[in-house]
Amino acid sequence: MTPGSAKWWAAKTRRFRTHLNAHIATSERSDLDLWTTSGQRALFDSMHIADRRHGLDVVAALRSEGVSDPEVLLAGLLHDAAKDRTGVWPRVAFSLGQAYGPWVWRLAGPLPGFALALERLRGHSAASAELAAAAGCSPRTVELIRWQETPRDPEYGELLRSADQAN
Repeated sequence: MTPGSAKWWAAKTRRFRTHLNAHIATSERSDLDLWTTSGQRALFDSMHIADRRHGLDVVAALRSEGVSDPEVLLAGLLHDAAKDRTGVWPRVAFSLGQAYGPWVWRLAGPLPGFALALERLRGHSAASAELAAAAGCSPRTVELIRWQETPRDPEYGELLRSADQAN
């Protein structure tokens, strides 16, 4: 998906709406008991509700592509763990900066709370990987998360990136 394309804008608009209206059904949360550890669930529960919803949507997209490997599904679930409580407007500024260049970040940076939030978003892949490692995820899951934006895993890296961008 090309940044700034109609498909990109549609996905970002959908994610914006999901961020504002995010919710998780009790059954969705309880289903995690079947394939995650208590440490992984604790990390999931610590995430912003919008990132939890997004993680579940990425897992669903991966499953719809036939992925059943628990390490890959965990990467999809927890890949945004370090975004923390970042609000929607810094996320919008971050996405626009990815699409149109860092001048957007320089423009948004002086706004109250934006500089720290944008820095958190820029480094979220590595930080999320470290959180996943601390939660007991396998080295493979950790590396899938670490390289989510520039995939290195030949089997599932690009599939994870595509599922992330589409949801």
